[in-house]
Amino acid sequence: MKVGDKVDLVIGRISRLGFTVLINRDIEGLLYKNELYVKLAEGDEVVGYIKKMREDGGIDVSLQPIGFKKTLVANEIKILNILKKSEEKFLPLHDKSSPDDIKHQINMSKKAFKSTIGGLYRLKLITIESDGIRLVEFIS
Repeated sequence: MKVGDKVDLVIGRISRLGFTVLINRDIEGLLYKNELYVKLAEGDEVVGYIKKMREDGGIDVSLQPIGFKKTLVANEIKILNILKKSEEKFLPLHDKSSPDDIKHQINMSKKAFKSTIGGLYRLKLITIESDGIRLVEFIS
C-alpha cells in the first residue's frame, strides 16, 4: 500500500483520536474524528484512502481522496449534483453558514465548501446569493 491508494475500510471501535479501522480486512489503521463529516458506527463498511504511512508502523486513512485537486473535483461534482436535484436549483448554504450547518447538510467541512463554491463561481456554474447558492441555468 502507498499514500493515495483506495482501500476498503471496516469501522472498528472509537478511541479518543477517532475510529480504528480494518483496512482491506487485513491491517489496522486510524481514521481521525476531526476529519469526519458523516456518522459512522462500528461495523460500517466504507471506501477510504491511505493518507499517511507513519514511522511507527501505523497507517492513517481518510474518507476523501488524497490530494487537493481530486478532493476539489469530487466536491464540485457533489455540490452540482445537489443543486441539480433541487427543484429550485438552490442550496441554502453560503460562506457565512455555520460549519455545523454545512457539515450536517452536505457532509463537508466549511473550508472545503468555501473553496468548492469559489471554484464553481469562477467557472460561472453558480451564483452566490445572500441566502445561498444557485445553479446557473444555460439556455440550449
